[in-house]
Amino acid sequence: MKRNRMGLIALIAVVAAVVYPFVFSSTEATTIVFYALLYVAIASSWNIIGGFTGYISLGHAAFFGLGAYTIALVADHLGIPGGYGLFLVALLGGVVAALFAVPMGFIALRLRTIHSFVIVTIAYLFMFQLLAFNLLGVTNGSSGLAIPQPNWSGAFFNMPFYFAALVLAVLTVLLAYWIRNSRFGLGLLAIRDDEDKAAGVGVDTWKHKFAAYIISAVPIGIAGAIYAYFSSYIYPQTVFDPMIDLTIVLSAFLGGMGTLLGPILGAFILQPAQQLLTFYTGAAGWDLVLFGVLFLVVILLMPSGIVPTIVERTRRARVREAVQKADETVPTPDANPAAGGGPR
Repeated sequence: MKRNRMGLIALIAVVAAVVYPFVFSSTEATTIVFYALLYVAIASSWNIIGGFTGYISLGHAAFFGLGAYTIALVADHLGIPGGYGLFLVALLGGVVAALFAVPMGFIALRLRTIHSFVIVTIAYLFMFQLLAFNLLGVTNGSSGLAIPQPNWSGAFFNMPFYFAALVLAVLTVLLAYWIRNSRFGLGLLAIRDDEDKAAGVGVDTWKHKFAAYIISAVPIGIAGAIYAYFSSYIYPQTVFDPMIDLTIVLSAFLGGMGTLLGPILGAFILQPAQQLLTFYTGAAGWDLVLFGVLFLVVILLMPSGIVPTIVERTRRARVREAVQKADETVPTPDANPAAGGGPR
């Protein structure tokens, strides 16, 4: 019954997302939700390794940048013009991200401590950023690369990008749902709770972590390619950006790491707030203030995130209600013997 209700809510949400750009067709409205959907896919994908497995990666922006440079380089070298065909090329961003994730995960996941894993993933991000700056013959260095733009009209321009982000978000959430409810996902959750005990009951912890790391890279690579196509121009500092990782982690952390709804909720809170703040203030840097305030609020009031906190408080309220009803139904013995309620 609960699963049917959740499925109905998810269907209504998808239908609302499909209808949204036809109702709110302005460029600003569709751009804000486009970024939110993109980060739904990114945060949900990161949640597979960071939330389900418990290995906090602060270098997944490397896969975002690899996807962005993949579409730019393929379009340039093959002379592919702007149009719907480049959305198919964006899928190569996921393939390239997965290929790079194999050696990266092989090295990082050999480390037994979470802290070492975090440091290595950060190093990956800055390594790729430096490579993008210095491989002038490939990346054009700090001058960046252009991506061919389609000749769509201004009013229609955002539509294909919006629906590409929506499809990617839906497929990524479905992937996370399937993993979360599979035997493979059960193994990942066991690793998060206690890796040694998981290994003791027969979970191949190395294979599970390695597979989760590679899988989590694919949607992020595709998202990076879609972002690059939408932006029309990329630079090393914009696609290999630590702020992308901070946004990913905060989106998952805000909504609730390890849950399916958490990254979705976090992305739809954080991205519109970030976009609107930049739009109305016209100044960069305010998003850092926003991130800092949100971190403090979540840590102090909802350390588990919004979704787990709501679930826990709802559960406690139901327990209290059940206890109160039970107390009301239990007859209270009359303490006055004269009234016939006491011992004789």
